[in-house]
Amino acid sequence: MKGREGKHWTVDDVLAELRSSGSDTNRAGMARFGIEIDQAFGVPMSVLRPLAREIGRSPELARELWATGFHEARLLAILLTPAKAMTSEQALTWLEDIGSWDLCDQLTNILARRADSNALVPKLALDEREFVKRAAFALIAWRAVHAKKAPDAEFLEDLELIRKASSDGRNFVWKAVHWALRQIGKRSAQLHGPALALALELQASDDRITRRVGKEAVKELDSEKVRRRLGLLSR
Repeated sequence: MKGREGKHWTVDDVLAELRSSGSDTNRAGMARFGIEIDQAFGVPMSVLRPLAREIGRSPELARELWATGFHEARLLAILLTPAKAMTSEQALTWLEDIGSWDLCDQLTNILARRADSNALVPKLALDEREFVKRAAFALIAWRAVHAKKAPDAEFLEDLELIRKASSDGRNFVWKAVHWALRQIGKRSAQLHGPALALALELQASDDRITRRVGKEAVKELDSEKVRRRLGLLSR
């Protein structure tokens, strides 16, 4: 694969670059944030993003990098894959391999830019594997930001999925659930009310995790900053 500077990048070239850019300090930092480091070099995103720009988009190289199993190679694979090439089939295949929240979130960030990716949400939400289920709500959250042409009705349907998942106490699931709820509520003035109503309902729950999901969402959605941005407060 020829990059923007004319260099022909191979998998071996990329892995050599990642090895030289990693550090034990960064690996330790990744571990503190709950990221698996067994196959990680310790390369931060501040290095990976410029490297991805230098290499240039390449779905073919991305698939080869993913197959190596190295953490940063997989992050780079996601960055090298344009949204139009990130099919639902490929995303589902890659999700089978994912065991870290950062890979999940980066993958869904790209996937959310596809117009049809909302069709995956119900299927992912029913999957009880932690990072696959997280992907459902990360995808909702990212679509609330990126899917500019999607109708509000799509996100109203997602609220019931959020309600059902709100009691999942796994760290990387409940955090994605309230992230999705917050992003829906911030998307538009029309969605703010239903999202805040659900957040208040969850906050009043007898279930500890559900209450926490609701509380985190209410804290942001009921803030003056969000209300003012959506035109729900007079200036």
